[in-house]
This record gives sequence, structure tokens and C-alpha cells, in this order.
Amino acid sequence: MTTTLHKSISLAEFLKLPETKPASEFIDGRIYQKPMPQGKHSRLQLKLCNAISQVAEEQEIALAFPELRCTFGGRSIVPDVSVFTWERIPFDANGEIENTFGIYPDWTIEILSPEQNTTKVIINILHCLKHGTRLGWLIDPDERLVLVFLPGQQPIEMTGDEVLPVPDFLQLNLTVTQVFAWLKATKINS
Repeated sequence: MTTTLHKSISLAEFLKLPETKPASEFIDGRIYQKPMPQGKHSRLQLKLCNAISQVAEEQEIALAFPELRCTFGGRSIVPDVSVFTWERIPFDANGEIENTFGIYPDWTIEILSPEQNTTKVIINILHCLKHGTRLGWLIDPDERLVLVFLPGQQPIEMTGDEVLPVPDFLQLNLTVTQVFAWLKATKINS
């Protein structure tokens, strides 16, 4: 993330600004623009959203959203993947998903980009956990590892054939190796 040239502003002022591409986030009175997603990032994001939705959407357990703005706890962030349990998803009077999510995700997933500041990404995951998120993943494609964050615990480094923990509302059996195999984009791994 890189800082933009805005002065310190309020969250309300930030939310009135037009959206940027790539997305900007509001953290502690400052605006940070996320780096443009690249190939590995985009592929992992797509496959994760699909894998989660495949086991959760039809039964109305949860939904996975790519690049969804979540505004809560004085911040407005855009995790790479935000997962919400069905009962927490904001729906309008027509039963359609709201555009604005003023709540924390139940599960937040960040995929590290080469030029991204790891500390800022971890701070966003910790912010989510502080406000009610049940689980956070930080996926590092270069190191081929996933850091798992659980409330009140030290991060857990996971590699290889270790099965990744998922929230208790979801049944998804994924290993770190399987996640990174998606980068090969072959029919066997899809």
C-alpha cells in the first residue's frame, strides 16, 4: 500500500470520495491505495471465492466477496476476500445484497502482492479480528505460505500439506499445497 497525497480527513469525508482503481482504504485518518492486483493474486482470489462459494452459497451458509469495501471500527478497508455468514449479509427490501457493508467480515483473506507492505496488511487483519472477525489468512505467493490469524492467538505459519483452518460455519478441506497448485491453472488443479 502506498499513501496518497491527501491530508488527514474523517471517515465520513473519505466515504464521499469517488472510488479509485485499485481501491483505496481509510486507516487512522489517512488514505492508502492498494497495489494493482497481478496474475498470481487475481488467480488465487478467484479460486478462493469460487471454492468457498461452492460449499457455502447453495445452502445459504455464507458468501465470499472479492474486493468488497467493509467499513467498521473507524476504518474502511477492502480485503482481497471477505466472507460473511448468510445471516450477517445485508439484504435490502427486495432481498438483494446491499451495496454498502458497514460490518466486519466473518473471515478475511489477504493475498500479498510483491510491492505491498506486509505490516499494513497484517494490521488490517488484526483490526478485523479486534472487531469480531473469526479468522484471517495472509497468503504469501512468493514464500508459498499462509499465515493464519485467530482471535487472541499468535499467528500460525502453515506450509505444504497442512490443512488450513476455516471458520466453524464452513466445511472446506484445503491444504496450502492445493491453494498454490491453483497458480498452475491446469485442468487437474481446477
